[in-house]
Amino acid sequence: MAEPWRFVHAKASAAAWAGGLREIFDYRDLGIKDATDGDYVAHIIKANGKQSPDAVQSWHVHDCDFQLVLVLNGWAEFEYEGEGVHRLEKGDCVLQPPRIPHREIACSPDFEVLEVVAPANFGTRTVAAPEGGGVG
Repeated sequence: MAEPWRFVHAKASAAAWAGGLREIFDYRDLGIKDATDGDYVAHIIKANGKQSPDAVQSWHVHDCDFQLVLVLNGWAEFEYEGEGVHRLEKGDCVLQPPRIPHREIACSPDFEVLEVVAPANFGTRTVAAPEGGGVG
């Protein structure tokens, strides 16, 4: 039987921000990856003012079983295969089905989200654009 998950209290006053998947964002790990032995990762992602195009603005998928995004501040526009363009704003929550092709179109300078993903060590890869764009 697997060991039980451990208790975590990630104090905002002790927040450590670091680089991550995208150069235009800073990431704050919330300790969930270690506490769940890699079953989940939870982090806060916020725009850092850098302006550089990257592969996530191309169509891509995350090789994961669960991905939830809660917008804490600002806004972003994403396009999802079969779902079209969605503007995510402060307070909005998105559950992305596993491996749904999507791309970021734009985000505000104050964009900030809480993201929870399983498993913690998920991969991201670019994919071909869906035929006819994101609406299937």
